[in-house]
Parts: sequence; C-alpha cells; structure tokens
Amino acid sequence: MLVLAASNWDVKTFVMDSDEHCPASTCCSIFVKGSQLNFDDVISFGNRVDMITFEIENVNIEALKKLKSEGKKIFPDPDTLEIIQDKGLQKEFYQKHKIPSPEFLLYENKDEIIKAIETGTLTFPFVQKLRKGGYDGKGVAIIRTQKDMNNLLPGRSVIEKQIEIEKEISVITARNKKGEIKCFPVVEMEFNEGANLVEKLICPSSLNEETITRANEIAVHLISSFEMCGLLAVEMFVDKTNNVWVNEVAPRPHNSGHHTIESIITSQFEQLLRAIFNFPLGSTQIKMPSVMINLLGEPDHEGAVRYEGLTECLGIEGVKIHLYGKKKTKPFRKMGHVTILSTTIEEAKNKAMIVKQKLKVKSW
Repeated sequence: MLVLAASNWDVKTFVMDSDEHCPASTCCSIFVKGSQLNFDDVISFGNRVDMITFEIENVNIEALKKLKSEGKKIFPDPDTLEIIQDKGLQKEFYQKHKIPSPEFLLYENKDEIIKAIETGTLTFPFVQKLRKGGYDGKGVAIIRTQKDMNNLLPGRSVIEKQIEIEKEISVITARNKKGEIKCFPVVEMEFNEGANLVEKLICPSSLNEETITRANEIAVHLISSFEMCGLLAVEMFVDKTNNVWVNEVAPRPHNSGHHTIESIITSQFEQLLRAIFNFPLGSTQIKMPSVMINLLGEPDHEGAVRYEGLTECLGIEGVKIHLYGKKKTKPFRKMGHVTILSTTIEEAKNKAMIVKQKLKVKSW
C-alpha cells in the first residue's frame, strides 16, 4: 500500500522481504530477497537506495545504525526504533516524558514472575508483554487468576497493571523534518479475543470532545518527544472514568489506519511519504464515516487461499475490498481488509456485519 502510494509520485521503490511472494513484490520497482534481521542483508540493501523506511519494527538495529553513520537517510531514526523495539525501554520512555501509561514492572524471565507472585510483590490481574518480538497479538498474555499461569510466556517481560478498559482507540500522527505535526481522526478498535487482533475499526470515534482532544494531545506529545520524522501509530486505552492511557506505539503505517485510503483526504501512506520527503503534511479531514474489518483466515483452514462471497460483497454500495495477495492462509492470518463507507456510522456498521458474514477466507 505504501508502494502504491509512492507510484503516484513516480518514486522508484525497492522492497526487501524474505518472502519473494510478499504483497509488495508485484508492484515495487525492484524486489530484493533478504532478511531484515540479517546484518549483511540490511547493509547491502541500504547501499542500493537513497532513503530507507520500514513497515515492521523487527529490523537489525546495528545495520541501520551503521547505515546512518555513513550518511544514509533513515526514517524513523534507528535510535527511535531501538527504543520502540523493546517494550521495556518504551515504558521507561513514557515514564521519563510523563506520558500516561499503565503501571509496570520489568522481569528477566518467567521464574522471576512466579516468584514475585509467591512473595506477594505481584498480584492478579496483570498483562504480560514480551519485551521484544511481539506483533499482531503475539507475545502478550493476560493473566487474570492463578488458573491462567500456564499461559505465562518465557523471556524478558513487561508486566502491566490491567486497566478496566471502556474503549480501545488509536491515533496515527505524522511529523515532518520541519516539525509540522498532524493527527488523523481518533478511531475505535474492536478486537478478536481469540487472536487478540483488531477485528473492526470505527471512524470517527463516538468519544466526547474532551477525550478526543486528550488523545490527540498525548499523540502529539509522544511524536514530539521522540523528535520523530515519519508516522507514529499510538494505541491507547480509555478507562471507565475516561482517563486515556498509552498501550504501545508503532513507528510506521498501522492496521488502524488502513481505512484512510478511502475515508480520509490523505491516506496514512501518502502522509508517511510527505513526512519523510519533508513535504507539507496533507489534510486529515474525514471524507465519509467508515468501518474497517480485517480479513482473517478462518480458524479451521490452512493452505492455498480461496475467498468466498467476494462478488456478492463487491455489489454492496460503499464496500472497498483490499486483498494482500498472500498465497497461503492459516487461522487468523491477516489476508486483507475491507473498508465500508457510508453517510452514517450505523449504516456502515450494518453493512460491515453483512460483509463479515459473507466474505470468508478459506483454503482449497
């Protein structure tokens, strides 16, 4: 989606991925097969281009730092990425910059967590997040009672106090090198409990103006504190008393911004390009209310992908379907998304329910 946005400006795009059939491979200018975790692959790739950005946090940071020291333009900066890669460093950054975030403790391994529970220094309920490598709901465990202790994850962890969540929201904000900042409208997110993945996204949010203003202020404060050039997705909780808490951030285009392709004057992908090229940031005004749903692989299907209900859903007014071109499906794998536009959120929600019932990702 970023490559497609770049093609509008005649930007030559190079993409590196370990999968030669990755979604961007069919539309970029040059595809390079390689691992973003391999030092030599990242260095070799970086030396072929003028500017580097990324759409996954798990990149070899030492390679990016070396490229930066040699004068390569990298957005966001590797020093920012290094903090965001480690959820422990993220939490300490929030603490230092007075960003509201749930109380936390850091543990080196599962045994330390068990010992803390036994000695009473840690009590239920809490949320465990692995410090590194988690994405799309992986690397997170919600431990409500002693019965959930079998779900504890091995590895260095952040343990957070569990918040009584009223709503989960996201604000995507952009900043260019001149320091201009713009926020996209606050969106509400609904999650698939089984996969801990965003299942539905609603824009605009139904929150009151005071809460929306607070969420935007936090997002602006965060991207300014990072002195970041690029795009920052800020996932937040709104609790039962309307307090806003930062959950975590992603320094890249984000699933909670895919609806912007159709529903906002400037998409998140164009906005990222504007930011890193130091162009004026585009308008984030809503064109139409929208609901976005992720297309996830059906629970009992794994193998070559097939889609059911595609033609029928394309016949519904305001339905925009994006298939990512992944060849194989597996349970809860993200295979695409659908944005439903309408004059009212209620009508968009009703159409989204129909799409969700009819459009299925299955295997042959």
